[in-house]
Amino acid sequence: MANTPDSAATHEGQTTTAARWQVHCDGTAHPNPGRMSIGVVVTAPDGVQHSLSRALGASGCNNEAEARALIAALQLLHDLGAEQRPLQIHSDSSVLVAQLAGATPVARLAHVFDEARVLLAGFGDARLVWVPRHRNRMADTLARAALDLADKSDLKPRPKKRQARRR
Repeated sequence: MANTPDSAATHEGQTTTAARWQVHCDGTAHPNPGRMSIGVVVTAPDGVQHSLSRALGASGCNNEAEARALIAALQLLHDLGAEQRPLQIHSDSSVLVAQLAGATPVARLAHVFDEARVLLAGFGDARLVWVPRHRNRMADTLARAALDLADKSDLKPRPKKRQARRR
């Protein structure tokens, strides 16, 4: 079997990550709660990337922004015709991942998580996984850029250079 996006498989017969649509989504609210924005990076099985950076024009908390980023990603995937392909979604929001896995609902945000749940159900083989923030950097950068905020990686202090020892 040739290793093409449509036929990529492991020896065990399971679809490889390369054959899946990959999504990284992030939302931000500044301050929290405050102005919301989203960042989405969608990578098709053939490697083509699509990105989205948008200020939402509304105020809310970071958890709502995270859910709205997922909703935007799922709408983009629908527009790209990806419903029939395996999908892996990466989010650095443990609240989002827990809510969509069936955790006790956050009542104030139930309508937003319900909307995400309905859209997610339209995709046959979709996995939502939590990733550490540093593995979601591109989506975070897009979300922050929509509000003209500095990239978080630029805010970290740079390590000091080691000076050579004198003998």
